Amino acid sequence: MEKKFALTSVELESFRKNGYAGPFDLYEKDEIIKKYSQIRADLFDRSKCVYELDNRSVISGYDRHLDVNDLSSHIMQRQIVDKLESILGPDLICWRSELFPKYPGDEGTDWHQADTFAHASGKPQVVWPMNEDFGGAITVWTALTDSSEENGCLRFIPGTHEEMFYDESKNMEYNPDGVNKLEKDGIKRGFFGYDYRNLQKDPNFKPEEDKAVSIEMRAGQFVIFWSTLMHSSFPNNSKDKTRMGFACRYVPAAVKIYPEIDHVDEYGSIISLDKYGVVVVNGTDASEHNRVRKENTRGVKFTVPA
Repeated sequence: MEKKFALTSVELESFRKNGYAGPFDLYEKDEIIKKYSQIRADLFDRSKCVYELDNRSVISGYDRHLDVNDLSSHIMQRQIVDKLESILGPDLICWRSELFPKYPGDEGTDWHQADTFAHASGKPQVVWPMNEDFGGAITVWTALTDSSEENGCLRFIPGTHEEMFYDESKNMEYNPDGVNKLEKDGIKRGFFGYDYRNLQKDPNFKPEEDKAVSIEMRAGQFVIFWSTLMHSSFPNNSKDKTRMGFACRYVPAAVKIYPEIDHVDEYGSIISLDKYGVVVVNGTDASEHNRVRKENTRGVKFTVPA
């Protein structure tokens, strides 16, 4: 039975060709303003976080769906999950979420792709069945504030999701002093203290930026894309407009998450995975290879929407 919010055949065909779909509406203007106000307040309370970090760490925004109630419910939204089922099948897990603030004056994010998500540590965090060399994840990126070219919206190069131009097993050296200082082709853009060019398979490779599209969104909209799609963002050139995005990452339940890893070491921080768990957002997870969280750290159950 086709789900209410499933991708149409035209949308699915476009997604397969281009690697992304949307933007789609999710929250009304008044609703997202109220919701974002509550989320901002809750983010400052780290007493129930699964990771012991302070807000100065780049990865302090990891997996806040595991302790912030509004984000816990967000990852389960039927408007999102139905579309994901169209792409990935019925048994789905959310394995990570990340907050992406871009404040006035912040640099852009350089072109990049993520397959195993080993790009910062060199250790695969996502492994598809049969140890497939190419898998990735579906990212659902929601605009919590308006996202425009002026304040740093996403950019995609359509059709680049089926070939990796980077080797995630290569080493990138973390250099926090380089943030907001790297300049490429006259534009300030880095990768949160790393230089993503160090992972290029071909040192002379340059993304075809003339084919890029800007994904402008109003607050409350979301876009879906393969993590292997070449993507980046503009710098925030506004005077007073913060851009805040919330990215949730999904894979089929058969995919292994953090295989043989008990901690994550990246962006200058080390986090223990003792309290971590994937969340089943659709269908079931009959596997035994992933630890599953059935409720967030505040005792709110993750209930698969009907």
